[in-house]
Amino acid sequence: MKIFWFTHVLVLFAAMGASMPASAETFRVYFGTYTSGDSKSEGIYTSVFDTEAGTLTEPIAAAETVNPSFLAIHPNGQFLYCVNEVSEGEGRGTGQVTSFAVDSESGLLERLNSQSSLGGAPCHCNVDATGQWLLVANYTGGNVAVFPITDDGALNQSTSMVQHSGGSVNEKRQQAPHAHSINLSSDNRFAYAADLGLDKILIYRFDDQEGVLAPNSPYAVAVSPGGGPRHFSIHPVGRFAFTNNELTSSVTAFSRNDESGGLTPLQEISTLPADFEGTQSTAECLVHPSGRFLYVSNRGHDSIAVFLIDENSGMLEQVEFEPTGGKTPRNFYIDPTGGWLLAANQSSDSVTVFSINQNTGSLSPHGVQVEVPRPVCIRMVAQE
Repeated sequence: MKIFWFTHVLVLFAAMGASMPASAETFRVYFGTYTSGDSKSEGIYTSVFDTEAGTLTEPIAAAETVNPSFLAIHPNGQFLYCVNEVSEGEGRGTGQVTSFAVDSESGLLERLNSQSSLGGAPCHCNVDATGQWLLVANYTGGNVAVFPITDDGALNQSTSMVQHSGGSVNEKRQQAPHAHSINLSSDNRFAYAADLGLDKILIYRFDDQEGVLAPNSPYAVAVSPGGGPRHFSIHPVGRFAFTNNELTSSVTAFSRNDESGGLTPLQEISTLPADFEGTQSTAECLVHPSGRFLYVSNRGHDSIAVFLIDENSGMLEQVEFEPTGGKTPRNFYIDPTGGWLLAANQSSDSVTVFSINQNTGSLSPHGVQVEVPRPVCIRMVAQE
């Protein structure tokens, strides 16, 4: 019998239109970082977030590891996984994925083991709803892979790897496949891999008994040529989905068929003000737990674009572009109560807290910013 854990309870709350508990909660926060180059980072950092006060404790080092650029937390909260984003010429033929045990009191991490990611520059990972499988996207490798999770949280060798092939119109960035993320539907049946190099969202059927990915029918959906889809977020009710296009600073809205897993493009809309000129690139997109808002981070413009989602059509309407209080906002995270957004400013070594207006989706700086060296990813788990 499949066990759908805490995150899927949150999806159910949103789908039913139920309100989240009003009592104050604290969450353990983990920050993935880049350790290479001139970074002062040692690896993964941790802090505690108070949802009543909107405050973060001073981050401390939780585990030393190389370029833990993206994190995933096991549904039971006892284990954490990271990709180690390295490639050819950096000492390893491929990147790695590493497992850790979580100390529930201190938040510190104990390394369990590592496996080859089966491709260069792994950049995204997710644990499935059963807690038995880790799915990984390899950017330079241009593939996606599945790794079994043992009862003690360690990773076994891969049970499935799918190699992408082809390219698209941008000669500098799209000469080869670049799998940039892999996300699962809430029912665990479909995996969606956004491939920047192919201008496609590839759709896989996921066998959560054997840990195998198989091409779906339909097998993919294309975005506009040269868009470069990067991350992917499914609406809580499952009828809509969204991808941010890194290369054109836009977001594409899709309708989604819950039975077939198929996607149909509805709209493409810019994530930037019409008069903006300069370096531009999107990084993350997330649907609010209520399903009413979509957020996308803009690097260069250094902002979060906020959109209203039409609950009937899935179409987007611009609300605002909120500065993140730092440079190069990468990943951001919406806390499980839906009241707060935490933005990771990669180039200014900071994480900024924003309150979310529950009626409009707009963001307001909360006056809280903590120092984290080269932050790339933010994840949370409920405190015991």
